[in-house]
Formats: sequence, C-alpha cells, structure tokens
Amino acid sequence: MTKSKYIPIDASVIPRFSGIATFMRTKSAEPCEEIDIGLCGVPFDIGVNYRAGTREAPGSVRHASRLIRSVHPTTGIEPYKLCNIADIGDAPLNPLDFDKSIETITNYFSNLKSLDIRPISIGGDHTIPTPILRGLASNEPVGILQIDSHADTLDEMCGTKINHATFMRRGIEEGLIDPKRVVQLGLRGSRFAPDDIQYGYDNGFTMITFDEYEEMGRDIAIKKIQQTLGKSRTYVTIDIDGLDPSYCPGTAVPEIGGITPRDAQVIIRSLMGIDIIGADISEVAPCYDPTGITSVTAANLMFELTCVIADAISKSIKNN
Repeated sequence: MTKSKYIPIDASVIPRFSGIATFMRTKSAEPCEEIDIGLCGVPFDIGVNYRAGTREAPGSVRHASRLIRSVHPTTGIEPYKLCNIADIGDAPLNPLDFDKSIETITNYFSNLKSLDIRPISIGGDHTIPTPILRGLASNEPVGILQIDSHADTLDEMCGTKINHATFMRRGIEEGLIDPKRVVQLGLRGSRFAPDDIQYGYDNGFTMITFDEYEEMGRDIAIKKIQQTLGKSRTYVTIDIDGLDPSYCPGTAVPEIGGITPRDAQVIIRSLMGIDIIGADISEVAPCYDPTGITSVTAANLMFELTCVIADAISKSIKNN
C-alpha cells in the first residue's frame, strides 16, 4: 500500500507553528489495519505517590515534536517512506476511576495488537506498562529494555499492587515478561529498603546500575543489552527520570546523576534488528519544566524509536 496517505506535513513548506499539533506532524487517524506504527498518548497519572502532572505529557510532546524532521541524521532512515505511521490519539481512561482506567487502557492496546499496530506511547506515569503489556503480550512473554532510575519491582506501594513502582513485578507474575530477557539500565537514587531491588536479581534480570554503567562504558553496556535481548519480541520502556534531571527536569521524581540524552539516543539506535513490539516514554511532567526541554527530549527519543521500529518492519516485509 502506498505510504503517501500517511506522509507527515512538510515543515519546509508549512511552518512548524501552524496547524493542529500531532506527534511529529503525522496524520491523525483512527486505529486501522493500514497503520504499522501508532503514535499515541496515555495521559494517566493517578498511579503516583508523589507529584502528579504526567497527564499533560502527550499534549506537550505533540507540540514539542513539531521540531522533528523526516530523515534520521545518522542512519539515513526515512521512517514515513518505510511504514504507515500515524498519530492515533490517546488511550481512553477515567481520571476518577483507577481500575476502570487500567481496564480501558488494556483494551485499547489489545485492539492495537489485533490490528497489528506497533504502538509508541507517551505517558502518563510509569503505571502504564502494566495495561500496555496486558494488551500486547498476553499470549507470549516479551523481553524488556527499561531505562529508569528505579527498578519498579516493589510488591506494593501505599497498600496498592498496581502503581508506578510495581509494573515489572506484576509483569513477571502475570507471565507478560521473560525475566531472562530483561535489561534495567540506569538504576540509582536512594531506596526504601536495602533489598528493594533484590527481586530483579533473584529473577535473573540483567541490572545495570548507573555506577556500573559509568564504570563499564556505553559500548560494553550496549553489548550486554544486545546479548540479553537477542532478536526476539521486546518491549522498550523509558522512564524519563532515567535521564539526568539537568537535561530533563520535567519529571515527578528527579534523581541526580543519570544518563545523558546522547547516550539514550545511541542506545536506542543499537536496537536495530530487534523485534520491538512497542514502546513507551513515561513520567514526563511538563509542569515542572518551564523550558520545555524535557518534552523536546521525549519527542526526539520517540523519533529514534520510530526509526528503529520502521526499519525492522520494512526488513521483515522484504524477507517475507
């Protein structure tokens, strides 16, 4: 099918400041079988125990993503010529009903899976991988690349089992995640207890704290990521607090001493050839960043993910 129907607005012709904001100026469309990659928002922030505000991220990142052009500067990938890519709106939710929201988000992503759409989502707090994975990985556990300052493996927080600090444990318990194909990168910051990340070690995760990352260097870390994930079905989740808050201050739980946006870019590029079924960028809270650079960073990482996934889809089609 021709890709012309989904080619984004050309910023060299129509100014970036004009028109309705969509992710990277892609066409706005309802989910359908024509679409290969669906860019969407999940404006959910009722799973946090500290500062809210991530419900504003989809709108903010849509606006910031007006900056993004159509060709990757390093790889030369032109994702919109390889795949049908569209802004498919936001997952439905009820901001006054936690359980109902989890259910409707799950159903939304289950529908995307049935349409063979690979979603790249802007959260929302880091609760959202739980319903997303329930929708995308219910029939087969997937590998996980998690860039984050926190392991999100607590059993509960504030007496609740589903929140922004528990999705990895729930994913293992529910058979959504393959523990032998998990990489957690950038872990740091103070902890609730000495053993609050022990769950990952006990279950065979590849856990790279920021201290370890700094010591081994980016190239070795990338090799560990590639060796652990292999080429099979993988989900990528990026908590923006995995990046240093000097670059991304707009987040609810900033942790100093994190990775740089440059390192995040290169790490995402190293995922070329992996079967990525979807991804999210979460915990962007625009209200804490008057400069807007956090949303700009999230938009650029969204483009990096789009290029990697579009390349994989294109090569899969050619091989078949």
